Amino acid sequence: MGNSYFFGYGSLVNRASHSFEAAIPAQLTGWRRIWRHTTLRPVAYLTVVPDPEAEIDGLIAPVPDADWPALDAREAAYIRAPAAHQVRHPLPHAPEIAVYTIPEGLHMAPSHAHPILLSYLDVVVQGYFREFGAAGVQRFFDTTQGWDAPLLDDRSAPRYPRHQPLTAVERALTDQHLERLGVSILARDR
Repeated sequence: MGNSYFFGYGSLVNRASHSFEAAIPAQLTGWRRIWRHTTLRPVAYLTVVPDPEAEIDGLIAPVPDADWPALDAREAAYIRAPAAHQVRHPLPHAPEIAVYTIPEGLHMAPSHAHPILLSYLDVVVQGYFREFGAAGVQRFFDTTQGWDAPLLDDRSAPRYPRHQPLTAVERALTDQHLERLGVSILARDR
């Protein structure tokens, strides 16, 4: 088994959005998931920020052939931070584990000009539902900050390049939590 792993906490939790094999559920402590944007991307997306009180669910997966540059290219707006000492997992060995984060000072709160894409959120929620069930989706929403951000409903014409088809249950689950949190919708499917 390889010794280089990454911790995924957003779209990487959805196995349909990547080809990383041997991914397994894990928990990351000391980091909080939050919606942010940078000048490197036109929309908001998830990052993690240090928070000693936080714990989030996600997946760890081996980096194929320890090819960090390929993974770095996918996660171009982020930097890699060592996190092996902060990840609980069932592996019998202690691999190197990194988490991707945007450095403090280089990210801002989402805005109408940089909204959350519903097609991206759908991929994330689908992954959490398939890995952790409805309770895991609830934890995702409850352990993520920044839900006051505007959300662009692009389901009818997805802008997120790795969007996935949804079941009626997955779609309803996302919509239920967005309504519960009072998330502002900028546009609706037509």
